[in-house]
Amino acid sequence: MTRKKKYPRESLVSMTELVLPNDTNTLNNLMGGRLMHWMDIVSAIAGQKHSNSTVVTASVDNISFRSPIQLGNVVTLRAKVTRAFNSSIEIRIDVDAENIPEGKKVASNTAYFTFVAVDKEGKPVEVPEIEPENEEERALYDGALRRRQLRLILTGRMKPSEANELRSIFELED
Repeated sequence: MTRKKKYPRESLVSMTELVLPNDTNTLNNLMGGRLMHWMDIVSAIAGQKHSNSTVVTASVDNISFRSPIQLGNVVTLRAKVTRAFNSSIEIRIDVDAENIPEGKKVASNTAYFTFVAVDKEGKPVEVPEIEPENEEERALYDGALRRRQLRLILTGRMKPSEANELRSIFELED
């Protein structure tokens, strides 16, 4: 049986938050944990839209902070599915911070979260495949397999020699 296909745009979610005093550290910058919380929410919604089921967070890739997000900034988080495997879904999250009075907007973060779609008993369920529609989506789709294999190697669930997409990273040339 062939799995249904969906387009990345069908999972697109945008969420906006205002950085308030209780969201900040002593330097008046957004606390990283608060941002990760928002990223988890926006990406879970994208995963639910794609799978039409409940999703649970399976992994979070590296989250690097390019620039601080300050008190009073408006934070926009955009998430969409980059690739779906059997029951897992990789989602990319892009975060921008905007100082509206100063008219300044910066790209703050990008990350990949992986979710697993589950039924009411918490058992994994099959998810629709993704059909990329443009060059950027195709590049994200292709890169998702490499990122997945790297995640599996780092967690000990795959041997480096089994990661066909990453072979050149782990093998030395003569």
